[in-house]
Amino acid sequence: MDVLRKLLDKQKPLFEKGGKLEKFYYAFEAGETFLFTPNTTAGKHGSHIHDAIDLKRMMITVVIAMVPALLFGIYNVGHTHFLAVGEQADFLQKVLIGAQVVLPIVIVSYAAGGLVEVIFATIRRHPINEGFLVTGMLIAIVMPPTLPLWQVALSAIFAVVIAKEVFGGTGMNVLNVAMTARAFLYFAYPGDMSGDVWYYLGDKQYADGFSGATPLGLAAEAVSTESVQPLAATMAEFQDGLFTFWNMAVGLIPGSIGSTSFIAVMLGAVILIVTGVGSWKIIVSAFAGAYAMGLILNLAGANEYMNLPAYYHFVIGGFAFGAVFMATDPVSAAHTELGKWVYGFLIGVITVIIRVLNPAYPEGIMLAVLFMNVFAPLIDFYVVEANKKRRLQRATV
Repeated sequence: MDVLRKLLDKQKPLFEKGGKLEKFYYAFEAGETFLFTPNTTAGKHGSHIHDAIDLKRMMITVVIAMVPALLFGIYNVGHTHFLAVGEQADFLQKVLIGAQVVLPIVIVSYAAGGLVEVIFATIRRHPINEGFLVTGMLIAIVMPPTLPLWQVALSAIFAVVIAKEVFGGTGMNVLNVAMTARAFLYFAYPGDMSGDVWYYLGDKQYADGFSGATPLGLAAEAVSTESVQPLAATMAEFQDGLFTFWNMAVGLIPGSIGSTSFIAVMLGAVILIVTGVGSWKIIVSAFAGAYAMGLILNLAGANEYMNLPAYYHFVIGGFAFGAVFMATDPVSAAHTELGKWVYGFLIGVITVIIRVLNPAYPEGIMLAVLFMNVFAPLIDFYVVEANKKRRLQRATV
């Protein structure tokens, strides 16, 4: 590391003011601070607050929290591949297949979005923030494993430009950047983002009698076919118990790369909550909202999807991942303490409403998060106004 440090120190004058590569200073600075701790510190006197947490450490913490979901996603892509083609495989073979599919998606997401970050930083002459460390990973693992790499790159570029840079860069975005990338692909290329596209088959075909349905697709089908058998039982019987509640909680089902395992996502949630990086109020209230809406629909009971036990919504689709990693985005979420409860609760409610009452769109967490991103400032505004009125009343008394 000393050799690398000396090499960077030797090249640094070229990028500083007056150097030949002055306009690329912020690209150089981003690489330097990624490898080494910055040598700039706050003043030692006065009202400076010294804290171990900064933007870089916060972003790295979120990335670490996503690692369990990513690693399980790699295994699960391989597992569902061999399941779909009807072949037996050991743990290592499944991991190798999964890595072969997932790692290129992660690399392309970081490369495409990172390039846009560098271009904007060079043109606008501002530092490259660490926010894309999280966004690049999120974009990759909310995608289906079968997505073409050029679409991954296109979505990353679109999201960084439209959802982030046009609003002023890191910390200024109104919408969650990764969810914007997924929404863009869903509406631009719906055939590649929905339907039976969640199994990686390589150059092989489905095994005889095997269906490529997802849990949410099966639930929507129960509504369209007016099935009279309880949906939970239908799922448990599907393809030799593929969609049992335990399988769905573990994550051994088709879905987006990092969002199938409820258990892996909850491990990430513990990391975010313990470190104080993620808001436990948003996470808890989102689950509470989904459960409450599930119970209300149980009372209506107009079809088998409405009768599905409310807690099933936690383990099917990407709800848990969205509630933990997307809804808690510190920029686009609500910031007041009461507002966080309202914001998270409504995300859970809207997710279940979209899922159950709109079978044409089987997943709801994406639209729920983006919708509430737009309303988060309004929620905070009314919470602040209510606090001001209470304080004014006390002052008057």
